[in-house]
Amino acid sequence: MNPKEKTKFISNWIKSYAEGMPSKAQSLVIGISGGIDSSVSSTLSAMTGLRTIVLTMPIKQIENQHDLSLKHQNWLIKNFKNVEAHTISLDKLFETFSLTLNKFDNEHGFANSRARLRMTTLYQVAAANKGIVVGTGNKVEDFGVGFYTKYGDGGVDISPIADCNKTEVWELGKELGILKEIIDAPPTDGLWDDGRTDEGQLGFSYNELEDAMSNPDSPHKAKYEKIRKQNLHKMDPIPVCKIPS
Repeated sequence: MNPKEKTKFISNWIKSYAEGMPSKAQSLVIGISGGIDSSVSSTLSAMTGLRTIVLTMPIKQIENQHDLSLKHQNWLIKNFKNVEAHTISLDKLFETFSLTLNKFDNEHGFANSRARLRMTTLYQVAAANKGIVVGTGNKVEDFGVGFYTKYGDGGVDISPIADCNKTEVWELGKELGILKEIIDAPPTDGLWDDGRTDEGQLGFSYNELEDAMSNPDSPHKAKYEKIRKQNLHKMDPIPVCKIPS
């Protein structure tokens, strides 16, 4: 499929899933971060014509990252009448959380906790609006290196772009007319005070990741497999102790 066909296909899939649920979903709820993945996913959701609720959820957010979230939020409202947007600051909630757990201080743990607080917020809003939570993960993150927070941004009801690699997501963004600032911005999960990028954390670019996923002779294959192995617990089903009958 070309990018135009993909956007229609994915948007139709979202709508069909929501309307085909035993208890029909009355809204789509999605968090936007100012990144390309959430921008594409939220736009595809808006294209369904269903009530689409987009949330920006800053937690000690770096200003330019939050600015991109707000710009995309405004772009959605301008282009889609079925979109409503809310900014929900989680700063005080996170401060209380981190102070309460100060005996268990861990930088990586608190970064993941930010993602889990956002997930909890999305589900609260979804529950109040008889909605489902739309995920924003792509194929490289969801099924490649597992670059997401378990029960954080990985905790969703549907994953519309999880079969698209990062290159395809950028192509979809251009097709949808996503703001160039967002398309050109270095991908980041927005969970760190220092604003570290995805590629900085992973240690290689998305192009290198995609090559390692598809090319058995890739020079990056060994490093890719190492990271994947470390994160397989996120992608595999939860282990269950089977009791002999």
